[in-house]
Amino acid sequence: MRIALLTYSTKPRGGVVHTLALAEALVALGESVDVWTLGRGGDTTFFRAVDPRVGVRAVPFPEVDGEAVGERIVRSIEVLRTAFAAERDRYDVVHAQDCISANAALPCVRTIHHLDTFTTPALVACHERAVVEPSTRVCVSAAVAEEVRRGWGLEPTVIPNGVDAARFAAAATDHEGRAEWRERIGAPYVLALGGIEPRKGTLDLLEAYAAMVRSQPDLAHVRLVLGGGETLFDYRDYRAAFDARAAELAEELGTQPLVLGPVEDTALPSLVAEASALGFVSTKEGFGLAAMEALAAGVPVVARDLPVLREVLGTTVSFAADVPAIAGALAAALRTPGDPAPGQALAGSYTWERAARAHVALYLEVAGA
Repeated sequence: MRIALLTYSTKPRGGVVHTLALAEALVALGESVDVWTLGRGGDTTFFRAVDPRVGVRAVPFPEVDGEAVGERIVRSIEVLRTAFAAERDRYDVVHAQDCISANAALPCVRTIHHLDTFTTPALVACHERAVVEPSTRVCVSAAVAEEVRRGWGLEPTVIPNGVDAARFAAAATDHEGRAEWRERIGAPYVLALGGIEPRKGTLDLLEAYAAMVRSQPDLAHVRLVLGGGETLFDYRDYRAAFDARAAELAEELGTQPLVLGPVEDTALPSLVAEASALGFVSTKEGFGLAAMEALAAGVPVVARDLPVLREVLGTTVSFAADVPAIAGALAAALRTPGDPAPGQALAGSYTWERAARAHVALYLEVAGA
């Protein structure tokens, strides 16, 4: 089959990671795959090297100074739609991985990784069309599929993510890579990935870290480290609130979070493996890929108590529903990490080959229809 996978960015966001891994697993099965994306700021390649059997079609998307979020979303859809429409007939299956690319490629298969709540009219409309109008819907967890079923009366196909478990498991013995992070950070650390934004619950994690240090001063040497952060959306107000609160807490506690920003893909596994714990306190998730990667590396995880994370992560992580509970769970994970074997086994059970085979079966149905 000739398959087009569409995503909105070349940067290391969860949906983009998923798109590339799926594309590579599909070509390994003998399928023909092109990945279409927006090449923001002159990008012509993705954040990491991609299997050369995968075609990469980065559509130029120049930055516009002073452009509002809603305007940028509308322009993103139009630019990608115009470029893709000229070659759409080359493909047997068109599969969009997010709201923006789905709007650009309708009608299409669309993976709904998670459901968002927006207030900007352009984003509200984008989100609604990307749920209602695709010809076929995929969810990476049964919990998100149930949200779609309750909200719209639609029945998605559930195909769980894969996990590159071997890559993160190998990082546990990457002594050189881990030593570099140990030297750079200078202390044991709780890691959070995905940037500073509302959906990631970053302010809650900051408050939980502070509560932990207040109640257990012997853990004050443990740092809070945040990595990642590429997004099309505008979280400047949230980031400003985070920075202001971090400065207040630094005066009180004598320690401040280390904000790394985007992390090179080659350095990410050792950053994860060296962490003493991963704080995964998102308010919305579709699967929990970063948590699963941490488990593969043998790192204890404290996760927000969400149905989707209960479904995917089972009993391999510590769940916490609010700031005090997150603080307590972090302290417990730091003091008594527990046996990593169940988490490693779980991560290893989710393979991209299995995910790709399930997608091929779905694509055959779509192409036949």
